[in-house]
Amino acid sequence: MSRIVVTEFMDERAVAKLAARHDVVYDATLVDDAPRLAREAARCDAIVVRNRTQVRGALLDALANCRVVGRLGVGLDNIDVAACEAKGMRVIPATGANALAVAEYVVGVALVLLRGVYASTARVAAGQWPRTALSSGREIAGKTLGLVGFGSIGQLTAQRARALGMSVQACDAMLAADHPAYAENGVTATSLDAVVQTSDVVSLHVPLVASTRGLFSAARIAAMKPGAVLVNTARGDIVDEVALAQALKEGRIGGAALDVFGTEPLPASPHFEGCPNLILTPHVAGVTAEANERVSFLIADKVLEALA
Repeated sequence: MSRIVVTEFMDERAVAKLAARHDVVYDATLVDDAPRLAREAARCDAIVVRNRTQVRGALLDALANCRVVGRLGVGLDNIDVAACEAKGMRVIPATGANALAVAEYVVGVALVLLRGVYASTARVAAGQWPRTALSSGREIAGKTLGLVGFGSIGQLTAQRARALGMSVQACDAMLAADHPAYAENGVTATSLDAVVQTSDVVSLHVPLVASTRGLFSAARIAAMKPGAVLVNTARGDIVDEVALAQALKEGRIGGAALDVFGTEPLPASPHFEGCPNLILTPHVAGVTAEANERVSFLIADKVLEALA
């Protein structure tokens, strides 16, 4: 029987599936208790994490007997994959399991940001009637969605956006312009500059690597189409948050939704105060009841297979 440590939240039925065959330590708050996490890590054969657990440095050193790292999600920037593999540890992401949740999030916030009317509840309930002020919202049909990155999440997002009448264009450094995924999804392959300059909604779907860190700098945000909205469900350090906030306050872009941040949890951030048409969410775009179930059971099954 092997020992499995789960450091962040996981569907409890999937935890039970692991526990039926192995010794499991499950504590969704373990990520915040570094001394205990190190002690448990030293004794485990497998560790299951989300995005907050940093599998590198001291924690990686503590994983003396670990054979498997299960990632409840797809981003691997919190895991030193090369160092794990050098120690003989297999890193397993939940590829594809939360893609639908992210795609729905992107389309949902795009609808909200373009229309711009859904924050009026308090005013209307208080007896105000801001009908004139809220009568210039925009419809999503006929608008252009620009995807930076066209993997599985980008493709699902494109499908849902096109169903609402959007045209979609995308750029992806890893895909040739004639890759069949573009034609299959009715998407135009183009350049990053074209996506930025001509899209009404720009959505980011790239990993955080050296070439994407700071990709949406002040200059690139300034190059966006006036009134466009930006959605980031990828990684926080891809976007210059201060520059984005300034662009919103100056009315140079029409809105933004950020689900990820350079530092998480996000500390008090004065630069976001007073930003119009801004949605901030705590890294939950890929987390729904259904996605959590899919992700958790996929990783449970893969970890069990790896430990067999």
